[in-house]
Amino acid sequence: MVDIARLAGVSTSTVSRALSGSSLVNDETKKRVAELARSLNYTINIGAQNLRLSQNRTIAVVIPYDAANRQHVSDPFFLSMLGSLADAITDCGYDMLISRVDADRLDEAAQIYEGGRAIGIILIGQWQHHDQLNDLAVRRVPIVVWGAQLPQQYYCTVGSNNVEGGKLATEHLVSHGRSRIVFFGDRQLPEVSHRYAGYMQILENHHIPLREELYVSSAFTVESGKQALHQLLKSKIPFDAVFACSDLLAMTVISGLRTEGIHVPHDVAVVGYDDIELSQHFHPPLTTVKQSIDVAGRTLVEALVELMAGKAPSPLLLPTSLIVRSTSA
Repeated sequence: MVDIARLAGVSTSTVSRALSGSSLVNDETKKRVAELARSLNYTINIGAQNLRLSQNRTIAVVIPYDAANRQHVSDPFFLSMLGSLADAITDCGYDMLISRVDADRLDEAAQIYEGGRAIGIILIGQWQHHDQLNDLAVRRVPIVVWGAQLPQQYYCTVGSNNVEGGKLATEHLVSHGRSRIVFFGDRQLPEVSHRYAGYMQILENHHIPLREELYVSSAFTVESGKQALHQLLKSKIPFDAVFACSDLLAMTVISGLRTEGIHVPHDVAVVGYDDIELSQHFHPPLTTVKQSIDVAGRTLVEALVELMAGKAPSPLLLPTSLIVRSTSA
């Protein structure tokens, strides 16, 4: 800036005003300063400027990780959600910071806000620590969570109607003559427990016994899915369908069944969850419960902006729908 001021024959404060578009500087000087700045490859350090002006336009997107399985950010669902959030955050004139915290210490997300790195937080998933998120809300940390609505909830959530999603998947399988439906997922997680509630309700509606041996606990990773399927097949428990709580798990199951000579959908029908982009290109194309991720990103950001403005946005449930493809029909 000193070099530009010397070459332009003005003060450094005039250069600063010219580059920020101040009306105190005439158009001719602004033009001269801008041309010199371009010739010297000068750019404004927005981060430093925000610190100096006590401004911040950064929203943190926090993706927790489970130390036991380390679900990676490259998980297709996370990538879809990050893409949706990036578009929505940019459209609202903010910058995005991606961060990770231990899923057992969700309260550590507050450090991003309290340390001044971001003015608000969007957290992907509640995991098993609803209480920690309530504590953040009590501390007035501006945070919106992608997750399920739970009793005595003080923080704002945006999420899909997981009970309805569970019902849609199970009803579809039952309507195609399947009665021994394996539920694949970790029902200790709030969203998965809601999907399981929908699954149980449809079984009850059709007078199909709920068999605990058909619940298979699996984290949202390929390795966990492989191990869970191996144990299921090893147990020799008969089943004719699988409702997997993510598309990635569903694809893992299908690949494992294929290796064992079990045909999908003739022998075992499979339904996934999320409707990630890959699901329609998988072989065979995957039947799945669609979550509107594009709408989710925009809704999460809008709720956070309201919260940062001092308002109290209400939790919101987004609709789910069943996308029928070749793995179930």
